Amino acid sequence: MSEYLKCIACGAEYSLNELRYQCDCGGLLSVERDMKQLQSISTKDLDQRLLSRKAHDISGVWRFREGIIPFDEDKLVSQPEGQTRLYRRKGISSWANIDRFFLKHEGENPSGSFKDRGMTTAITQAKKLGADTVACASTGNTSASLAMYAAHAGMNAIVFLPDGKVASGKLAQALAYGAKCLAIKGDFDQAMAFVKRLAMDGKVYLANSLNPFRVEGQKSIIWEIFQNLEWKAPDWIVVPGGNLGNTSAFGKAIREAYEAGWIQKKPRLATIQAGGANPFFQAYQNNFEKLTAMEAETVATAIRIGNPVNYEKAKREIQELDGIVISVSDEEILAAKKIIDSQGIGCEPASACSLAGAKNLVQGGIIKPSETVVGILTGHLLKDTDNIDKENQPIPVDGNYQDILKAISS
Repeated sequence: MSEYLKCIACGAEYSLNELRYQCDCGGLLSVERDMKQLQSISTKDLDQRLLSRKAHDISGVWRFREGIIPFDEDKLVSQPEGQTRLYRRKGISSWANIDRFFLKHEGENPSGSFKDRGMTTAITQAKKLGADTVACASTGNTSASLAMYAAHAGMNAIVFLPDGKVASGKLAQALAYGAKCLAIKGDFDQAMAFVKRLAMDGKVYLANSLNPFRVEGQKSIIWEIFQNLEWKAPDWIVVPGGNLGNTSAFGKAIREAYEAGWIQKKPRLATIQAGGANPFFQAYQNNFEKLTAMEAETVATAIRIGNPVNYEKAKREIQELDGIVISVSDEEILAAKKIIDSQGIGCEPASACSLAGAKNLVQGGIIKPSETVVGILTGHLLKDTDNIDKENQPIPVDGNYQDILKAISS
């Protein structure tokens, strides 16, 4: 078989048609393939698809279908997603002290976050397997994306949310798309435990990034960056880290693109965690001897996760790609967000970890100002408006012309 599931711990192999999320040994599963499949597709072939009007070619995920999961147009659940832009602003480059700094804005996806890239593959696979109910634990973005794709596919959606810890904009999306939302007394990790149990009992199809098909879709972020840059790989990819699905996906995408001959060098990978939710960073500091779960708290709600399920995959990618993991404070995150917002781009707080982290890495002499760096913005500005600078409020005026002149000149 050209594609199969493989345990990253013991090497056991399983069919893609088998409904499972983990190996019998408890290890994480990865979708693997015969690399000749990717090597047979040239970058010219991929560029040619940009001229197509077919939905699966327009999609920034399914355009790369030979490297995602087996393609069946009749089972495809796509919006389409992807086709997000690379942004470059002098004000941002100057603030980070990086001459060639780009931001890949995944907030431009249909539900407003990068989650759509993995959800199209997860829900498509769920449809292939005949699932009628899909579920996830979420800090917000996953629930919005799951609900949207489930509605599109005609499936039932159930989302488990930590009570009182989900931004209102994200919750509104999940409710509007018709998902059954359960507010759990506890944090994300407790919500995740409930979803895993339901999935293992066969009650729901699990759509969190523990699902290996989610990671396959998220790889396309990296491949689209390479295509955006005319297949000249940057020196660095910088990404926020929460449940570590993107770190896992990005490393895999870089390795596969290099083996396929699409790029001539492998960029280094930097994962940035928030100071109040940084178990991966703490493990990195201890040479990955162990992961110690923590009670997470940060303004970056999308990555407020204390026990990341993709730890083993992410650890492997950081080690294989000479990657780095750092932690930034909430103050640094909000300062970076303010710069991004001020340049007319905008993002949710978690996204700003990319810029805050890149700036710190330059100050530490790890990233050189002359290198090409791409930071990932994971979510749209309107995803989480709770932390927009409270000083930026409408100016009250009495309604007469002189008051208006005074207000606009102050």
